[in-house]
Amino acid sequence: MTLLYTEVEEELRAAVRALLADRLPPAAVLKRVEGSPYDLDLWKTLAGEIGVAGLLVPEEYGGAGASAAEVGVVLEELGRGVAPVPFFTSSVLATHALLQAGAADLLRELAAGEKTAALVVSFAASPYAPGRGALTGTVTNVAGAEVADVLLVVVDGTLHQVEGARVEVKPSLDLTRPVATVTLDGGATPLGPCDLAQTLRFGAGMLASEQLGVAEWCLDTTLAYVKERHQFARPIGSFQAVKHRLADLWLDVVRARAAARGVIVDPSPRQVAVSQAWNAAVAVHAAEEALQLHGGIGMTWEHPIHLYLKRAKATEIALGTPGDHREALAELADLPGPE
Repeated sequence: MTLLYTEVEEELRAAVRALLADRLPPAAVLKRVEGSPYDLDLWKTLAGEIGVAGLLVPEEYGGAGASAAEVGVVLEELGRGVAPVPFFTSSVLATHALLQAGAADLLRELAAGEKTAALVVSFAASPYAPGRGALTGTVTNVAGAEVADVLLVVVDGTLHQVEGARVEVKPSLDLTRPVATVTLDGGATPLGPCDLAQTLRFGAGMLASEQLGVAEWCLDTTLAYVKERHQFARPIGSFQAVKHRLADLWLDVVRARAAARGVIVDPSPRQVAVSQAWNAAVAVHAAEEALQLHGGIGMTWEHPIHLYLKRAKATEIALGTPGDHREALAELADLPGPE
């Protein structure tokens, strides 16, 4: 196996990047986040024309039968654009759960882009302590629920399709990925077995690719800016202190790319823990450096940098914090903890 991108993956990347640049560049995302952030027209194009909704779905169910490698490439590009579409919540998390349950009919509808789904679990849930779930009560911080046609919940190892749930959108730090409180009243149809911890672990590993995309955009945008911004009749990028900061950041992003690709090649619990422990922090660091090196304009809401910082901070606590993953990694590697 190789960490390099294949020709097919690069073609998929080019298609997604071109569509986002044409339909919803970061400046356009900035304009819509105060209202209804999700762009469902863009999602229909991504799902129907490019076929990203069915990447993980087998061909027998109408999907592409692709691998996590193609999903990772799409997540990188969606991270670069902080695109407000339900790809991660529907086509990654929910689809992974449905594949375990063998829910063929729902998988066909998701692959065709006819419906979207969301897993009713807190976006901050840890794969190391997923909980048992319940068919009644409230679940907070559920990502993707407000635009989902199908809500799914895992209770005692069985995936259920929820009926009659109430979804209430709540304020979220990440303006491009709203969260909601979902109130369950007990109505549900069992679909099949599902290991929630396995789904959350898979999602955590794939989230590393989105975090890589965030970090890459921050680095590329900052590099372009420091070449154009002049101070004392020189580009600020020519100052040694700025060069050193960006060189260090470049090394961090290169390592983040290796971590994101590594979890695709080796989706073991150990590699998932490595990728999240590293990439979550790198995305935040890259966004913070971008904000500071953009100076005054970086501090304003008129520039999209704050969207990337908020996405990075939100994903830092999503599906396990870096501390959670480091603790898991220490146990998996049989390293003694502090006394």
